[in-house]
Amino acid sequence: MTLGIYRDLAVGVGKGSSEIWANHSLYCEQVSVGAPPDILGPLGQCWGLPPISPDQLYKMGYQPFIDLLKSNMSHCGALRIDHVMALLRLWWVPEGASAIAGAYIYYPVQDLLNLLALESQRNQCLVIGEDLGTVPEGIDVLLEEAGVYSYKVFFFEQADDGGYISPAHYKQQAMATLSTHDMPTIKGYWHCDDLHLGKELGVYPDQEVLNKLMDDRVFCKQQILNSLHGHNSLPEHYNRDATTTGMEQCLNFSMQAHLAKGNAALLSLQLEDFLEMDDPVNVPGTNEEYRNWQRKLSHNLEQLFANEQIKGLLENLTHARKEASLK
Repeated sequence: MTLGIYRDLAVGVGKGSSEIWANHSLYCEQVSVGAPPDILGPLGQCWGLPPISPDQLYKMGYQPFIDLLKSNMSHCGALRIDHVMALLRLWWVPEGASAIAGAYIYYPVQDLLNLLALESQRNQCLVIGEDLGTVPEGIDVLLEEAGVYSYKVFFFEQADDGGYISPAHYKQQAMATLSTHDMPTIKGYWHCDDLHLGKELGVYPDQEVLNKLMDDRVFCKQQILNSLHGHNSLPEHYNRDATTTGMEQCLNFSMQAHLAKGNAALLSLQLEDFLEMDDPVNVPGTNEEYRNWQRKLSHNLEQLFANEQIKGLLENLTHARKEASLK
């Protein structure tokens, strides 16, 4: 493993955690961080995580932030910062209120980025920022200048006309991925399972919103097929009509190989997509409505890596990455 272990730094800690119990003065316990309404969560999101007070953090010379980075970076080669926009601002929601009633509270972003860069060097740890969702103008430039790697999610990388940007045109200082833990699997996306599930769980405020998302999905699927055919990432004879094309292994594996041929320095793919699974591991905007983080893989690791088709996919991905590195 060239980089080593890839770890995730969560955006916060639970209200009942020992971290908050030991540091009451640092946290605003009557508030939760979350996100305003967006495409993934039309009702907004409230995560039940009390935010750190920016005033207290400053008074303590940022030591809690430094300690957090040191403890997480000391045993890994790459650290993913969940909701990296939190270095600039966080959506605060008062206790008992809906996510829509929240407001942005700002943090000393330049100081935090400087400390992040310093600890990254001290621990020789690469940093990846999850810059998805509602992204404030200018934060992308600040993160890039600080050396933080961006996220490039294939499904979100569209041009003004709706066509999909070639992965060959992604910036190098990035990690490319087809999906994330907050999104449906490839198969779930293609069959709109996430939209049907969202309706069942009451994620959408009305049928009109769901209808628009359904229409957008049909359009996006067609644009994906157009892009894959345009880059010769699918067999020439493969169906070109998204309305009559289901998600099966050829299309699934071709999408992964297509992304692997791109320019981003890092590539992240999910085991559930190797296994062609349907159900998501997490549904943003839900708490008790869905069994978040409890869904298991359909096969254990020994079975997964003994699968000849998956081993063939991994060989193709390795070849694609090597070819991309030579360009």
